[in-house]
Amino acid sequence: MLGTIVSGLGTASAQADTSSVRPAAWGQCAADVLATLPASVTPEERARLTCAVQEVPVDHSRPRGEKTGIAMMKRPANDPSRKIGSIFLNPGGPGGSGLLRGAVAKNYFQPSVLDRFDVIGFDPRGVARSAPLRCFRTQEEADSVNEGWYSLPTTKAEIASSIRQSKVYTDYCKINAGPLLDHMSTEAVARDLDIMRESVGDRQLNFVGFSYGTLIGSTYANIFPQRTRAMVIDGNVDPKLRLTNGAEYDRQRADGFEIALDAMLKRCDSVGAEKCAFAGDARGKFENIKKALGQGPVTLPNGTQVTLSDVVGRVAGDLYSIARIAPLAAWLQSIHLALNPSTATTASLGVQSAVELPAPLNNNAGRMDVDPLPDTPYTSDDSYYAVNCSDKPFSRTNRNWERTAAKWEEESPTFGRYQAASDLLTCPTWPARHPDRWIGPWNRKTPNPVVVVGNYYDPATQYLFAQRMAKQLGNARLVSVDAFGHCILGRSAGTDAVVAKYLVDLVAPADGQVFQPNVQPFA
Repeated sequence: MLGTIVSGLGTASAQADTSSVRPAAWGQCAADVLATLPASVTPEERARLTCAVQEVPVDHSRPRGEKTGIAMMKRPANDPSRKIGSIFLNPGGPGGSGLLRGAVAKNYFQPSVLDRFDVIGFDPRGVARSAPLRCFRTQEEADSVNEGWYSLPTTKAEIASSIRQSKVYTDYCKINAGPLLDHMSTEAVARDLDIMRESVGDRQLNFVGFSYGTLIGSTYANIFPQRTRAMVIDGNVDPKLRLTNGAEYDRQRADGFEIALDAMLKRCDSVGAEKCAFAGDARGKFENIKKALGQGPVTLPNGTQVTLSDVVGRVAGDLYSIARIAPLAAWLQSIHLALNPSTATTASLGVQSAVELPAPLNNNAGRMDVDPLPDTPYTSDDSYYAVNCSDKPFSRTNRNWERTAAKWEEESPTFGRYQAASDLLTCPTWPARHPDRWIGPWNRKTPNPVVVVGNYYDPATQYLFAQRMAKQLGNARLVSVDAFGHCILGRSAGTDAVVAKYLVDLVAPADGQVFQPNVQPFA
């Protein structure tokens, strides 16, 4: 697995002495890695990319013990003669593959940053090409477990099945996950990052983290405050809450989705039907859709059946992206018309027939289109739960799950139960009983302020979390953006400019500035 990252390079011996960090051995990226790059990466840019696998301890308390490898890809600085250092990127998740992020750094950074820094993307431990943590041996095993696991369990039968299957899932993890199982915490990732920093020859770390990547950054800044040069964290978690009370953190996450949905529906009505197809008492129509689908699915004119779970899942996903919000509104209108055909007009029927439910986000890495043969290799990884169930403390029983989910649903009527059907359902039986994890302090002072960026209507990490992150850190500046969507770098010229000035010149933005996105929904 690891040997495929770099052509002609093997991983270092697991018996090597790690008392000093070996320099990263950069080499040509393997063809199958380069083949996954988007078309926006030009042939000239591809030719400059290099890859490496950095060896780190599985257990950082035993630095001479068993090793694992971290896959890295580097986009070199445009002006090497003026290079400041390297910027490491993490896209979030947890479990998000960041290997290719450096290659598409122009999506996030202004030219002044790309001129002066190597940009390095990496897959954290247990993720994608970095010795992936896997709970299953075959795709058939995974399918058998997922079959009875519901994203929005509402009936007694669905709830019982989801609780049962989540336990089966964690049993598989106990059997198959291997030595990384007890060492998937964010603290372990932060310590890996410090080895990676040293491996590229940087005295201090430059880091840009998105979403869950903000927890990696804030953890690093508190374990290694004096080794932190410049850090930008965008789409922030509340680190203290997340690491001390997993259930309360997830309950508040549900509220963040509700805030974003409410703002979207109000914005839709304010711009009118010419710009937002769902305008005209958008909130009332949305509640009627939920009520109707609670009784059973609806069939659209194109034959697609839509369930309540489909609606909640798609709304949650599409609120992440400003570009997806207008198509989401059109899709909701098509459902409204299918439920209320007497209200359809000739013009609206065109909208109704034109809007289709898209493929699920990521399409499960392309595997949902594949009819697996017997003993099909399992190529996903299970790092999401491995990280979250290591970091976030939950009750060790899900006996009270149904009662808790109902309470969350009262508080967050659209997303409370949906949010409860994830970590709250699975982590109580996660087999890593005593994982290594950082729980604070969070207020250690870094030489330069950490730049905390938050969108007002970020669904996944509500703006309140960014405010808390900035207050909890020992030295931080909060930059706010009057924007929808999850994270903002690369999509707000004002924000990008102050971030570039900070990364290059260490001029931190003034605290409390508010910027606009390049594009608003329904523009």
